[in-house]
Amino acid sequence: MSTRKGETLKEVIKMVRHGIKDKVAIIGCDMTKYGELWDKSQYDLLFEAFQSAIKDAGIKKDEVDASWIGIFYYFTGLSGAMVEDILKLDGKPATRVENYCASGMDAFRNACFAVASGAYDVVLACGVEKLMDEGGSGLPGFSQFGHPLYPTPSAPAMFSMAATRCFHEFGWTKEDLARVAVKNHDNGSHHPKAHFRSPITIEAAMKAPMIADPLGRFDCCAMSDGAAALILTTPELAESYAHADDYVVVKANAISAHTNFPWYVPPGGPGADFTAFPSTVKAAKYAYQEAGITNPRKEIDAAEVHDCFTITVDYLA
Repeated sequence: MSTRKGETLKEVIKMVRHGIKDKVAIIGCDMTKYGELWDKSQYDLLFEAFQSAIKDAGIKKDEVDASWIGIFYYFTGLSGAMVEDILKLDGKPATRVENYCASGMDAFRNACFAVASGAYDVVLACGVEKLMDEGGSGLPGFSQFGHPLYPTPSAPAMFSMAATRCFHEFGWTKEDLARVAVKNHDNGSHHPKAHFRSPITIEAAMKAPMIADPLGRFDCCAMSDGAAALILTTPELAESYAHADDYVVVKANAISAHTNFPWYVPPGGPGADFTAFPSTVKAAKYAYQEAGITNPRKEIDAAEVHDCFTITVDYLA
């Protein structure tokens, strides 16, 4: 292997081997409807999403070499055996991935690595959660998980800290958050699988019952049941499947982890505050670097943002 002037062989090899850019293709995907799905179990939901995804990809289930499933809550399912129990993939490798709200995306990330490395030809990345059967108010588990001494606030309480700080620092108002809620509900009204399909008004969002000041009911996402599945392969093999002319090539998939307790230990060290998510900033930096994005505002045409609370959308807009 020849190298350009000033480059070592090690540097060239790293450039060639590093990352997953253009090495992975999405050839099939689908998801269930989301909502209070009392008549379906997690097994029903995952089976439905998987069957639709392989149909979309134009493959048979025995073509799947390995799978990764994102599940946060133990009562939904433990271990990769969850996949085998439901999908019956003949004992092929299956791994459960848990990484809070990023569990599904991290399952996808690991599946991408498997294809990009050449370990497998066709893989499944999926996720499922069955929350509603647990009952109660708000996300379960906060009393069991977390620091053994420091109390853990509820999810709305965590993000309310960010909202109040941004109000103070940037002059944002509750109406700014309400506009995000109105936009989200309008988007949902057009999607047949959305949990909520009714538009709301600014006035309704502003007058909704308070959950964790300044976050009201429409500033907080609902608890929901649902599942999704993706079929991945290499771009070369993608041309022989159903989406030969319109498969999606993965450009980057990055993750960054910081502290679980930002209200006690500033995640960015001295001077860090609640006006940004340091892990999101760093993950974006990694993703842009791998994808070759140098000016995100000009080069990115659309963004889908995790909207657990309206403040997260304002954060990242």
